[in-house]
Amino acid sequence: MTEDREAELRASLEALRSRLDDAVRAAGRADGDVELLPVTKFFPASDVILLRGMGCEAFGESREQEASRKAVEVAEHFAGDGTTAAIRWHMIGRIQRNKAKAVASWAYAAHSVDGIALIRALGRGATEALADGRRAEPMFVYVQLSLDGDPDRGGVDIGDPALVDEVCAAANSTEGLRFAGLMAIPPLGAAAEESFVRLAAERERVQADHQQRLGLSAGMSGDLETAVRHGSTCVRVGTALMGQRPLTSP
Repeated sequence: MTEDREAELRASLEALRSRLDDAVRAAGRADGDVELLPVTKFFPASDVILLRGMGCEAFGESREQEASRKAVEVAEHFAGDGTTAAIRWHMIGRIQRNKAKAVASWAYAAHSVDGIALIRALGRGATEALADGRRAEPMFVYVQLSLDGDPDRGGVDIGDPALVDEVCAAANSTEGLRFAGLMAIPPLGAAAEESFVRLAAERERVQADHQQRLGLSAGMSGDLETAVRHGSTCVRVGTALMGQRPLTSP
């Protein structure tokens, strides 16, 4: 079964890498300008271990308890060979404020940051983890934008530029954090093209206030080509790589 799964993942990864390379070339962008982030939520640590052997170094998770448990299991598998140090765990799901300290102990980056209170909580957690050696560097944070203003899906309303600027400024100035850029998910039923055009324009507007190059976490299995065309620097891909989500999740 493990050999079958390894072959399945390898074929999917090769196809996905080829697809991403084609999208990057078609957009006239430089090789390596877009990171592929395998989304391994609901899949076992054994899949992460297999993908790490295929050269993947970053993985996206959406639930704190599942992710922290998986990170420990993967670390134990690679204990002593230095591989674990190369693995970067990304929190892509919504973060409850009372989970911020826990997330800051294992997440290299958080893509779903949408409020100042959460930013402060993550900063405190990351600063504490840096002080006691559980982190080697500050946590990278992406400010999530809402393209339709629906609070149930998370994100800072892109229609309120002053609020977007306030949240981005907090991410940029909070100890223990590094402001990495913006993230968004197209609204349900919306055209990906229109959504990513708006997101790219907002990134350019926000960029004017920051010295570091801001990234865009945008695009998934079904729309990564469109996202890359409009400046995405990180595509979060689950189904196209991992297959259909298991009926029961760990």
